Amino acid sequence: MAAPGEGSAGGVSAARAQCPASPQGGPGPAGREPRLRDTPEDICFEATANAIALHPARPLLAAGDVDGDVYLYSYSCTEGENRQLWSSGHHLKSCRDVAFSQDGQKLFTVSKDKSIHMLTVEEGRLETRFPKAHGSALNCVLPIDNHVFATGDDAGALKVWDLRKGDAILEARQQEEYISAMAVDGNGKILLTASGDGTLGVFNVKRRRFELLSEPQNGDLTSVVLLKRGKKVACGSSEGTIYLFNWDGFGAASDRFALRAESVDCMVPITDSIVCVGSLDGVIRPCRVPTSPPVPRAVNVLPNRVLGCVGQHLGEPIEQLAVAPGGQLLASCAHDQKVKFWDVSALGGLVVDDYRKKKKKGGPLRALSSKAVGGGEDFFADLQDEAGPEAAAAGTDSDGDSD
Repeated sequence: MAAPGEGSAGGVSAARAQCPASPQGGPGPAGREPRLRDTPEDICFEATANAIALHPARPLLAAGDVDGDVYLYSYSCTEGENRQLWSSGHHLKSCRDVAFSQDGQKLFTVSKDKSIHMLTVEEGRLETRFPKAHGSALNCVLPIDNHVFATGDDAGALKVWDLRKGDAILEARQQEEYISAMAVDGNGKILLTASGDGTLGVFNVKRRRFELLSEPQNGDLTSVVLLKRGKKVACGSSEGTIYLFNWDGFGAASDRFALRAESVDCMVPITDSIVCVGSLDGVIRPCRVPTSPPVPRAVNVLPNRVLGCVGQHLGEPIEQLAVAPGGQLLASCAHDQKVKFWDVSALGGLVVDDYRKKKKKGGPLRALSSKAVGGGEDFFADLQDEAGPEAAAAGTDSDGDSD
């Protein structure tokens, strides 16, 4: 999702590899051994980062900002060891999305200026450029294999590209509004697109054709992820609802899970049934969804539960989430011009009881990391368990496994 205030780049923005010293970290007295932290220190920018991606094998983070600049950082849990490796100012307008190739050697970036760039990860050198790749501003990019990748734009157009041919091998415009996110199955065959018109699009990459559209859901679909070893698909929406689809039933949602959040703006899977979601209120919730995912809130799937709070960008809308290899570390970017890191290693071990205990109205979200605002007596005092009685009454929660 593009951030407000996008504009033309005026050169490469300065970025700092770490934030000023805080109670959780920062430079210590001279001669002191560097301190090991649970998570890397925050990375601060002079402009809002729209997009982040974590390298598939190495501790590297890529970020694209509203000025069109792209950065590569190395990150470390050793205090003071975050480093900016390079920056690129080739985009003329806001960088909307970044993604590493599957082999980790290239970085794809797409922009409001309608261009696609491929940069070398080692040097940040511009290797390939499609200057007018789409007729409208680009919004997202997804590598499918080491040669094929997909892009979606603000007008609902999808293109699938083959680098060996140097051109698009599939072009479609089945959706009426912007394509917000994409996902692909493990075989690189079926491509899913979430759209602002509330539909989930299904495309066959191997046969280069459109398959079907789901029924429109309430609100924009803002994210899409695969769960339960590819048997389930979860989509976040601008209405704060997670919609679940069976893999063999994309026409209509099989279940829905209403969070008490203004929106679900981004979502990443942590385990096969837990996703982390980020929203306008700046909170990351992990959720267990009926055979689904978690969020910068943590959410459990089947039974659907909001598990608590992983972390927060206080009052600042979260733009994107990314998970490090191994699923131990989560990164988030928001309008506070920071990338923050969260320890999510404990989420996979959480036991979610099928029996739902009635939660006291107004009760706080459970803090699920040491950096989540503590105990919930201040910022989270007005946040409730999103999977409470009201969701059940609305028919939005299923405690049975619908595989």
